[in-house]
Amino acid sequence: MAKGFIFDVDGTILDSMSIWMDAGKLYLESLGIKTDENIGEVMFDLTMAEGAEYLKKNYGLDLSIEEICDGINNRVFEFYDKEAMEKKYVRNFLEDAKEMDIKMTIATSTDRPMIEAALKRLDLMKYFDEIFTTTEVGKGKASPDIFLKAMEKMGTTTADTWLFEDAAYSMRTAKGMGLNTVGIYDESSAGNQEQVKELADIYITDWSGYKDVMRKIEEK
Repeated sequence: MAKGFIFDVDGTILDSMSIWMDAGKLYLESLGIKTDENIGEVMFDLTMAEGAEYLKKNYGLDLSIEEICDGINNRVFEFYDKEAMEKKYVRNFLEDAKEMDIKMTIATSTDRPMIEAALKRLDLMKYFDEIFTTTEVGKGKASPDIFLKAMEKMGTTTADTWLFEDAAYSMRTAKGMGLNTVGIYDESSAGNQEQVKELADIYITDWSGYKDVMRKIEEK
């Protein structure tokens, strides 16, 4: 029987992955610099500092790497604080889980201020016992540390814990630990959907079938 749920946020709870593709371009536009280049694809796999260095070099920015990072972060925070929306029907699933007394935590690669800003605005914070970020844990989701901390907080084991995630690499870590997984489609990870499906105990394209998801979890 399920006792704990761990949720990714971007692409799972929030329809927010687009900002990470658009952040560089939006930042340049805020400086009055227009570009037709799809810099999101270039920057998506870079660290923030590497992305800032790319913008500085390729667009002749007379700013320090730190200043560019701050500028990008401010634009991303603004998105979470004012624009990011929850995925349709995810609130219904969270409400059902809460009524069933299932413990819920968050494991995210996005920094805390951004996640908290969006969840507070959308009144979703009330569903979660704790938020764990890879920045604070000190390791990314390729390592089990963040999931172990979430289970420790909930007092659950791998056998009775489920991870809800849209990224294959994170699900691979979870499966290696023995966690149960729900794979969720997001447009940003469309190219990895076959891997997500293979790693998922349950796979969904959206949250409209949230009742079926809970039923399948209860049957496991």
